[in-house]
Amino acid sequence: MQSLYKNIVASLNDGKKNLAVLIDPDKMSIEHVEGFIHKVNTSMATHIFVGGSEVGEGVTEVLVKEIKKHTKLPVILFPGDVIQITDKADGILFLSLISGRNPEYLIGKHVEAVSRLKQTGLEVIPCGYILIENGKETSVERVSQTKPLQRNDIQNIVDTAKAGELLGMKLIYLEAGSGATHAIEPEIISKVKRELNIPLIVGGGIRSKTELESAYKAGADVVVIGTAFEEDEAFFDNLQK
Repeated sequence: MQSLYKNIVASLNDGKKNLAVLIDPDKMSIEHVEGFIHKVNTSMATHIFVGGSEVGEGVTEVLVKEIKKHTKLPVILFPGDVIQITDKADGILFLSLISGRNPEYLIGKHVEAVSRLKQTGLEVIPCGYILIENGKETSVERVSQTKPLQRNDIQNIVDTAKAGELLGMKLIYLEAGSGATHAIEPEIISKVKRELNIPLIVGGGIRSKTELESAYKAGADVVVIGTAFEEDEAFFDNLQK
């Protein structure tokens, strides 16, 4: 059986694009899961990411268990803290916030997570996480106490992404942040993608199929959408298989 990461790479080699629906445990009630996941299943979504910047102990595990009852899509943790780790998921993005310089989010939290991860069968996927400013403070910025990279300093964004790859990351994630006022520009995506030999994830601020297709065209291999679905589930109607 192929791993989650190998499946992503294989799909890209076949010319396919991936769409991850991000579910924040702090914003999704258990009673709402079945109906929401039904819409996910009928859409073009390929993955479900679960996580948030500020989530209580045990909340993620309960949510993941409920999600797994209603879908065969892979469920991957996108954790804001070690307390969100649960063996009920299929894998975890082992995020290193390489856009910031807070050692806790570069390596500190990872060390803290090891004892928990050893008790699970999760596939651990190292991921260089790059926060890009979008016009307002995001929860990631507030919680991590780091500043995002400036979107007009494209070379710094490109170099940061490449540094992540050279450090051994298997994925690079360009993030505008939850509720971003605007998505990451295609120019940024394309210039980063040209420098990478690993898959590129792009998320934040994408609220239309046009913006989704623009991100793919620019070079995004995986696009993550969260807030758009939280605010308007009818958005799923535009993303049918």
